Amino acid sequence: MTPQLNTDEQAVIDQIERFSAEALAPKAAEIDETSTFATCNLPSMADMGIMGMNLPEELGGLGLSGPALYRAVELVAGACGSTASMLTAHFLATDSILIGATDDMRNQLLPKAASGEALGAFGLTEPMAGSNPMDMRTKAVRDGDHYHIKGSKCFISNAGDADFIVVYAKTDPDKGARGISAFLVEPKKIEGVDIAPAERTMGLKGGHVFGIALDCKVPVENLIGEEGTGFKTAMKVLDNGRIEVAAQATGIAEAAMNAAISYANERHVGGHPIGEFQGLQFMIADMANQLAAARALALIAAGKRGTGQRFSTDAAHAKLFASEAAWEIADKALQIHGGYGYTKDFPLERYLRDLRIFRIYEGSSEIQRTIIARGLLAAA
Repeated sequence: MTPQLNTDEQAVIDQIERFSAEALAPKAAEIDETSTFATCNLPSMADMGIMGMNLPEELGGLGLSGPALYRAVELVAGACGSTASMLTAHFLATDSILIGATDDMRNQLLPKAASGEALGAFGLTEPMAGSNPMDMRTKAVRDGDHYHIKGSKCFISNAGDADFIVVYAKTDPDKGARGISAFLVEPKKIEGVDIAPAERTMGLKGGHVFGIALDCKVPVENLIGEEGTGFKTAMKVLDNGRIEVAAQATGIAEAAMNAAISYANERHVGGHPIGEFQGLQFMIADMANQLAAARALALIAAGKRGTGQRFSTDAAHAKLFASEAAWEIADKALQIHGGYGYTKDFPLERYLRDLRIFRIYEGSSEIQRTIIARGLLAAA
């Protein structure tokens, strides 16, 4: 299943496909091997308009529909998972502004983010508040014309090079979810934002994640929306983000499957391509089936994005199935390569390492199952 796009969107997708193959894919292995921050690709991506794909045209973006955006992220991820991780983390930050901020803040910041002039980060996760954001301990206290933000965040993609971080903090700890607010924090312009060295990760080695210690003041104008609306904004942002995680997963899975098909046609045993063996054909058929099903689920959610319809459960279905199916697809692809798949001469081991995080971040597989089950139980 592929998204049905209009002529203009298909032209954009065709350009991104060529760019991903020619500019991103050749660098992917080196970025992984050296742990080079994927922002090395930011200037060329900005020139293509990729940094603003999720934003409307009036704010400097490409104004892509949900299905077109899904396919674009797929293509970037299939070429370089680390670059897609950097890109979609930027989208989480800009979506936070787009969804929750005033027109003045949107107009001031988002064109810069779309052009690549300003890189964003999404500051939600904390050491003691991963799957349940309401357990966060970061607080923001009003002090005259400023808010004093104090606390810590962890595993924040892009933070080390970010021009702005959307930080979620409690402004009223007694109100639960309604006591969480969002703030625009510009770490290069203020004191009191201490960003630790990048974490050493198993995969997505160029999609750097950081710990942040906050003890800073920001103007009241940096409050995103109204006090107490931060949790609602974050949940809407994560619905979008889960579709993008699904896109990353299926993009890498497609790359793994294509590599396996090519290898099966080229590798000969007993004078015959191994692709002629029925057992291997069954593996390829299963991979194709899983990929098609994952895409179908993701496109249901992507089709509702930006339409005003609720799609939290659809996004949970998409992320859960795609992240788990992609792992199985890449594992089969490595198996088809045999011992060569286990070496760094082929990309299969990188695909597997990159894919592993998708079952954890932006809501673990267990959290997605909880969202799906609660939705069904509430509707019964």
